Amino acid sequence: MTVRRIITFTEDVHTEGGKPVDPPARTAVVLAVIENPWAGQGFVEDLLPGIDEVAPRLGELLAPRVVEALGAPVEAYGKAAIVGLDGEVEHGSALIHTLRFGDHFRKAASATTLLPAVEKRAAAGAVFDIPLKHITDATIRSHHQTIEARVPDGPRADEIVIGLAAASRGRPQARLAPLSTEQ
Repeated sequence: MTVRRIITFTEDVHTEGGKPVDPPARTAVVLAVIENPWAGQGFVEDLLPGIDEVAPRLGELLAPRVVEALGAPVEAYGKAAIVGLDGEVEHGSALIHTLRFGDHFRKAASATTLLPAVEKRAAAGAVFDIPLKHITDATIRSHHQTIEARVPDGPRADEIVIGLAAASRGRPQARLAPLSTEQ
């Protein structure tokens, strides 16, 4: 696995809707810009060897970083893969839609739900929204949220941006009724 860049950022929301958010709502994102392991090979029928080699290493690399950057217990989480223009969306999906990748984050966050995801093919600098959901109950509406991310010079045509996002709480000022009220 060849990593070109790792970008980490946090966002703290102190005011939402004109009201203070106390404690501030923190979200953290860690993005790794890696060489696409299938770049230049044409259509690859069997992606499993690349998945086995790269996905676990990415999970090991990114999961502790995003939890550390958040600096608080993880309540919501998500993942992303943005493939450069010479790759396939399936290349990003292959790396993030496997337990070899996701279980690292689930363990680090003490989570049990599936990680929501975004995956697409895009040119360098594309903006993408990483969806987040609650770590143990995907029906908790207050934790359905997104965070915007972007790598100015990535992914290059032969790269993939892989990301993890974590939130310390649900949306600031969330006030939707629980799903159970509609059943």
